Amino acid sequence: MADVALLAGRASRTDGAIAPVSVLAVDDIPDNLEVLEALLAEPGLRVLRASGGPEALEILLRHDDIAVALLDVQMPGMNGFELAELMRGAERSRHIPIIFLTAAAPESARLFRGYEAGAVDFLFKPLDVALVRSKVQVFIELFRQRQLLAVQLEEHRQLVRMSEILFGVLGHDLRTPLGAIISSAEVLRLRTRDDQTLQRMVATIQSASGRMTRLIAQLLDFGAARLGNLPIRPRVTDFAVLCDTAIAELHDRQTFEMQRSGDTAGTWDPDRLLQVISNLLGNAATHGDRDTPVQVRVSGDDPAEVRLEVTNPGTIPSEIAAALFTPFVTSSSTTRGTGLGLYIVDQIVRAHGGSVTGRSTDGRTSFVVRVPRHAAPHDPAAG
Repeated sequence: MADVALLAGRASRTDGAIAPVSVLAVDDIPDNLEVLEALLAEPGLRVLRASGGPEALEILLRHDDIAVALLDVQMPGMNGFELAELMRGAERSRHIPIIFLTAAAPESARLFRGYEAGAVDFLFKPLDVALVRSKVQVFIELFRQRQLLAVQLEEHRQLVRMSEILFGVLGHDLRTPLGAIISSAEVLRLRTRDDQTLQRMVATIQSASGRMTRLIAQLLDFGAARLGNLPIRPRVTDFAVLCDTAIAELHDRQTFEMQRSGDTAGTWDPDRLLQVISNLLGNAATHGDRDTPVQVRVSGDDPAEVRLEVTNPGTIPSEIAAALFTPFVTSSSTTRGTGLGLYIVDQIVRAHGGSVTGRSTDGRTSFVVRVPRHAAPHDPAAG
């Protein structure tokens, strides 16, 4: 009888076509094959019939959709155990579950040889129809789940590729015209010093351009972190000096009180750590009190790590307190920021092998960063 090809109703290929599911039935008695095909008949399943080991091996070479193989043990020429051993020895078929069918009494030696050959189960003749169907159905469902997982994995790979393209566009196609805007604004600022109206307009352009630059940088870092591509290139660095640099960049927005103790030198990525410090200080300046200095404490008293604490007046809103370092989470009471800043801080600190925490007590908010004295390098492009 010709193979029965029916449509599989649950798993599909990435091109949208319905993927078939097959069961291999091997028995040297044609009537037994007729019975197996009849009791396994259902929409979405085809039974591939073979009258012996050699024919079964040919079928295995032609089909990659076999969910389970039902092998008769006692066959002339090549018995079921020998066929199973050949299947287990071939890369193409070693993963196919094997159920042995036998009319012989269940002897321990025979069962041992069967399981040693790769069997997942034994069924004894005369076959229990309900038992055969239920056991075969388990492997069909597992096969369909593997098909679905393969489809989802391919879709994930495509999404990753699209993300890489998107972040490439952000990194080049947006930064280039933005750079032209920033340069042009600076030229206008220098040429219109006597026109206060134009100076205010230029200041607005520069402020908006700076915010766009930071937003693009955050999105690029977000993409790199989500794809596991956030590079860390450590070198000898002084944590306190990085804090001084960040404070100098923000002195026109806020006043800071800096305290340091112990040895604040270590091996870190200075550019990445400066991002962390600048983000935390900028966050404190934005949400704190302009008239109250932000407290910045750097401690190198512990020989194994360096600790940074940034404290400002104010309380973390309750709606975001439990998800401070989750991307795109912001307070409902403000639209200042994307919610990416603290996520990127957390990812950079984690990449250094450290931790960052935030909490509010008594009307004040503190963020504490701890990084090991010597961070290990991480460069995805090299691996």
